[in-house]
Amino acid sequence: MSKQKRYFLTEDEIPRQWYNIAADMPVKPAPMLDPKTKQPVTVEQLSEIFCVECAKQELNVTDRWIDIPDEVREMYKYYRSTPLVRAYGLEKALDTPAHIYFKNESVSPVGSHKLNSALAQAWYCKQEGLTNVTTETGAGQWGTALSYASNLFGLNAAVYQVKISYEQKPYRRSMMQLFGAQVTPSPSMSTRAGKDILTANPNHQGSLGTAISEAVELARMTPEKCKYALGSTMSHVSLHQTVIGLEAEKQMEMAGDYPDIIVACFGGGSNFSGLSFPFMRHNFLDGAKTKFIAAEPASCPKMTQGVFEYDFGDEAGYTPLIKMYTLGHKFTPANIHAGGLRYHGAGAIVSQLYHDGMMEAADIPQIESFDAASLFAKAEGIIPAPESGHAIAAVIREAIKCREAGESKTILFNLTGHGLLDMAAYDQYLRGNLVNYQFTK
Repeated sequence: MSKQKRYFLTEDEIPRQWYNIAADMPVKPAPMLDPKTKQPVTVEQLSEIFCVECAKQELNVTDRWIDIPDEVREMYKYYRSTPLVRAYGLEKALDTPAHIYFKNESVSPVGSHKLNSALAQAWYCKQEGLTNVTTETGAGQWGTALSYASNLFGLNAAVYQVKISYEQKPYRRSMMQLFGAQVTPSPSMSTRAGKDILTANPNHQGSLGTAISEAVELARMTPEKCKYALGSTMSHVSLHQTVIGLEAEKQMEMAGDYPDIIVACFGGGSNFSGLSFPFMRHNFLDGAKTKFIAAEPASCPKMTQGVFEYDFGDEAGYTPLIKMYTLGHKFTPANIHAGGLRYHGAGAIVSQLYHDGMMEAADIPQIESFDAASLFAKAEGIIPAPESGHAIAAVIREAIKCREAGESKTILFNLTGHGLLDMAAYDQYLRGNLVNYQFTK
């Protein structure tokens, strides 16, 4: 068994506030626009889709700290703090002088970081007097988290899962159903958006943009009882996830170290934001020089090959217009096994930071991500989610650079979730059946 060093916080040290990076950004993210009037959306307009409190948080660019509700923080105590781990085994396997740490978010009840925002959103919906929530999910991590959180707070959850992931990852589907959610493969015939997509392309395998359209449409049918909850991309989701980085700050101090490089996989930006933003504020305010790397699939490279422009967050055009790096809301991704990373766009805050040179992005081919995940599993005894494999691949690239240059840099990454429900994907990898998909314009 590999040698590991783990750092934990006491319950009293779990953060009591989330960090809102928009308050400290040198350039604020562009406002979301009403697609009809092209004017900035208001809280009232946004709360037609989201619960009111999340709508307020979404548009808040002035308050640096947002209080975590006591009830939500009490639920955090069931699994937080998550451990910060020194990955001695991976360091040895790579023969690198780099110090490698990972924040292990796989220890949550649902096996991923997604629960950090699901608990908050479900609680806010319950406080608003709602009875139902709808959402979309790709690989199923977010859908599982919201299904669990909804059940805790007595809400009914309806989840539209991207059809190819619905078929590839049956146990994620089973988990959602076990927690009481209704799960529908998307596109479906249950909404106008789904019917239109299937009419145009009967064999459509789905996308997160498609699933979002269906979930938003369903929420709009009974807005007085039901709201839509989103697991990534939006600013309020990134806000909730900063509990990760705020814990990691304290834990890195316990370790007597500080990250030179921070890496996270990237789909819409929630886990990247959650780990990175608390550290990024020290670059803004204190002159720190940490490098931040978003690791995205080479088959869905919205950061490196997308366009920075206003676009819809969904395929049908139900959402407000968001200024972001996008491959286009009609983009249908390749059927890679990291289903949570197949979203066509990046969040407004992360897009602005990338545009302003505050962070970098790396494109990771599918096979390289599974090679990295396999090495990590052998070295550290944890099978990572395929999404996390992209971050590990980027870490390995940086660690090898350190070895070749003889530099002892400190690298921190987010292990977003475990891969124990993704063994079918690993089986395909071990059989040599996976292929790389390269995005082409």
